[in-house]
Amino acid sequence: MRYAIVGFGKIGQALAHAFARKNIKVAVASRRPPEALAPQARAIGPTVVAKSLQDALEADTIILAVPFGEHREVANALPNWEGKTVIDATNSFPLTPEELDGLPSSAFVAKAFTGAKLVKGFNHLIAATLATDPIVEGGHRVVFLSSDDEDAIAPVADLARQLGFAPVKLGRLNEGGALVHARGRTWGQLIFQDLFKKEQ
Repeated sequence: MRYAIVGFGKIGQALAHAFARKNIKVAVASRRPPEALAPQARAIGPTVVAKSLQDALEADTIILAVPFGEHREVANALPNWEGKTVIDATNSFPLTPEELDGLPSSAFVAKAFTGAKLVKGFNHLIAATLATDPIVEGGHRVVFLSSDDEDAIAPVADLARQLGFAPVKLGRLNEGGALVHARGRTWGQLIFQDLFKKEQ
C-alpha cells in the first residue's frame, strides 16, 4: 500500500511525523515544488519523501491535509479517482451549511473526487497533539473515522492502528460523522477532544 499526504502545513507535517515514527514510507506534496519541501521532509525522517503533486497522487491512499478551499485543486489533478482512497483531514470552519450545499463537509469534498472512496479522519486534533506519540500512559490516542462507504473504513482503521492510534468508527458522514464536522462557526462535539482508549 502506498501512502501520500497532500498539504504540508501544520497538519500535513504532523501526520508525516506519525508515519516517520513507525518507519512507514509516505510521499508528501503541496503546491510548492518538491525541492522546497525536501529539507523539512528529510528533517522529519528518512521515510518521508517529498514529491510533486502528480507523483504523490500515484499512491493508493491519499490524506488530504490542505486548507478546505483547496480540495478542488487537488481533485482536478486527476481525471478520475477510481481505485483510490481519500482520507479527508480538512475542516470547513467557518463555512456555513449553505456554502456546503447543506452537506457535511466531507460529503461536499467527496463530490470533487470522482470515483474515490472517501473517509473522514485525523481532523479532530490540533496539529501539535497529532504530531506527538499517540501511545500515552498505556492508552492509544483516538482517531475518529466516518464514511458513506463502509468498506473504505477498514483499511483506514488498519493504517490508524499501524500509526499507533485507536480507530473509532462513527458510521456515515451525516450520522456519527457529524460529530467531527464544523457547522459554520461551531465545531463538532468531538473536535479537539483528546480521548484515550485504554488497552484491555
